[in-house]
Amino acid sequence: MNRNADAPADKHYHETHFSAADGLRLYARIYGDSTAGRDTTPVVCLPGLTRNSADFHGLALALSARASAPRRVICFDSRGRGESEWDKDKKNYNIPVETDDVLSGCAALDVKHAVFIGTSRGALIIHALAAMRPGMLAAAILNDAGPVIETVGLAQILTYLDRLAEPESLESVVALLEEVQGKSFPALSHDDWVDYARPAFVKKNGRLVRNYDPAIVGLLRAVDLDEPLPTLWPQFDGLGQVPLMTIRGENSSLLSAETLAEMQRRHPGMETVIAAGQGHAPVLHLDPLPGTIAAFIDRVA
Repeated sequence: MNRNADAPADKHYHETHFSAADGLRLYARIYGDSTAGRDTTPVVCLPGLTRNSADFHGLALALSARASAPRRVICFDSRGRGESEWDKDKKNYNIPVETDDVLSGCAALDVKHAVFIGTSRGALIIHALAAMRPGMLAAAILNDAGPVIETVGLAQILTYLDRLAEPESLESVVALLEEVQGKSFPALSHDDWVDYARPAFVKKNGRLVRNYDPAIVGLLRAVDLDEPLPTLWPQFDGLGQVPLMTIRGENSSLLSAETLAEMQRRHPGMETVIAAGQGHAPVLHLDPLPGTIAAFIDRVA
């Protein structure tokens, strides 16, 4: 593990790299200083399909910098995303391998027990953790994904990812996001869209390129969206003894109201939050979500 102790102070986080089981070099952000949060259960954040640790920046600041009960917050970049190394074997972009990467990261950072927050694909990884290492889960927060993934939602994700393949500028990305997703996210301002767009792209050789391996989108394109996807109900049932919150975007096309109701029936203690004016997947640093999330974590962990 190689921690960057020289990160600029205005970042409010430290950077670290660690090795996956197969040797791939992976990245994480750590929020909270060397003493803050050591007496509380840490929080581990897992991003969506093509997203990265930057998505959790606002929430991580809110959880790590509180005057009372500050938390150490660890945000991972999955392999092939953000600052993590791309995998030469594209078949390794899958839930079991990425779950094992999370376990490697937790071992490297001495995290034995944590509150896990997962957005979209990150929520699916939490389902896998419930099957593989339930004892690690002090609590879980699923952000707009559950045991049933609606194919119409995946199709919509694929459509806008394809249209964002070769952006001319960050401004063009923001304009496209507002055009394609604006109706599902009336709660987001123009500045919110800029904040959302920025982490997904980096400049290389003067060009704006995707901040993830394009092969990840290729694997999604290979999924037969005319057929229902396999469900994760047995894995979800493994969360039965884990304090659980599920956040659903009011206008989500990926997590249906029917699936959410069945999740509630199977896990009567689950707390449900509807993110008003948001679709898939809710931006977690928009009010009132940070306060709602912090209050849940304080109650259960």
